[in-house]
Amino acid sequence: MNQRYYSLDVFRGATVALMILVNNPGSWGHIYSPLEHATWHGCTPTDLVFPFFLFAVGNAMAFVMPRFEQAGAGLFWKKILKRTILIFGIGLLLHWSPFVRWDGDQLVGKNLDNLRILGVLQRIALCYFFASIIVFYGKTRGAFVISGILLLVYWFITVWLGKAGDPFSLQGYFGTAWDKAILGEAHMYKGEGLPFDPEGISSTLPAIVQVVFGFLVGQYIQQKGKSYEMLSHLMISGLVLIFAGFCWDMVFPINKKIWTSSYVLYTTGLAMLTISLLIYLIEFRGIKGGWSRFFDVFGKNPLFIFVLSGFLPRVLALIRFKDGDQTTSALPWFWNHICKPISEDLRNGSLLYAIIMIAFYWLIVYWMDKRKIYVKV
Repeated sequence: MNQRYYSLDVFRGATVALMILVNNPGSWGHIYSPLEHATWHGCTPTDLVFPFFLFAVGNAMAFVMPRFEQAGAGLFWKKILKRTILIFGIGLLLHWSPFVRWDGDQLVGKNLDNLRILGVLQRIALCYFFASIIVFYGKTRGAFVISGILLLVYWFITVWLGKAGDPFSLQGYFGTAWDKAILGEAHMYKGEGLPFDPEGISSTLPAIVQVVFGFLVGQYIQQKGKSYEMLSHLMISGLVLIFAGFCWDMVFPINKKIWTSSYVLYTTGLAMLTISLLIYLIEFRGIKGGWSRFFDVFGKNPLFIFVLSGFLPRVLALIRFKDGDQTTSALPWFWNHICKPISEDLRNGSLLYAIIMIAFYWLIVYWMDKRKIYVKV
C-alpha cells in the first residue's frame, strides 16, 4: 500500500489488536462490559471488530481492483476464486483444529460429524467474493445502488419471513431455519444455547455491503488524495451514516448477531470517523511513531495472526500436566497463578491476561516484519 495511506494500515492493525484483546480474556466469566458482545440488540466496542475488519478488506480491495480491471475478467476470476477458497478452507481447518482431542486419558482424532461449517474466516471469504463481483461488474455507481438494495431486501425478508410480531429475536429470526435446512444443526454454532449461527447464510447478505462500503471509501480516498475536502467529506458522510443507522434502529434494531442493515450503516459510519481521525493525525499532522508502528505490524499479517491466535491455544490445551490435585495446561496455569492473583476484582486479572496475549502476538508479527515475512493468500 502506498505510504501516503499508511493510516489505513494502522486502522487494519488496530482492528486486529482489538480482536486479540476481546478474544483472549483470562476468564470468560470476568470481563469488563465494553469487552463483551451485546447480549442481543445494541453494540459494544467489541461488536465493532468484525465489521471494521470487513471494512478494511474493502479498503484493500480498492487498491487492487484497478489492476484486475486492466488485466481483464480472466485474471479477476482466477484471483478471487483462489483467495475465496483458501480463506474459506483455512476457516474450516481452524474449526477442526487441533484435529485431536482428549477422551479420558487418551488422545483421539476429532471427527467431522459436528464440524461447524461457517465462521469468521468463512464469512470474510464469502463477503470478499461477492463484494468483488459487485464492484468489478457494477463499478462505483452500480455497487452503491446494489448495496442499498441488499440492505433494504434483507430488512424486508427479515420482517416477512421472521416470526410474526417478533422477527428480530433469537427464536424469531428467519435465517436460523435456512441454516438448519442447508447446513444441518450439527454443523452450526450453539453458543447461544441452541443452534444459531451468528455467521449464518442469511446474515452474510448485509455483511457483503460492509466490504463494498469499505471499497467505496478506499476508492474515494485515492481519488481525492490528501486534502481537507476529502477529510471533511469523509467525516460528514460517517456522521450521516451513524445518524441513519440510529434512525433505522427504531424499526430494525442494531444487532451484530443477525447483522442488521442498521448495524451495517452504524458501524460503517464509525469506521469512517475512525479512519478520518487516523488520516488527520498521521497524514495531515504527521503524528506517528511507536504507537502507529505497534499497530502497523499487526496490519501487515492480519490473516496469519488471526489463525495463530485461534490455533495456538487449542494446541497448548493438549499439553497437560499436574498442578496440585488438578490437571491443567499452560494457559489456564498462567491465568490462575500469574494474572488472577493480581486483584480481588478478577476482571483486572482477565484484562491483564488479554494485554499480555496482545504483547506476545505482537512480538511474533514484529519479528516477521523485521524479516519481511508476510503471509498472504
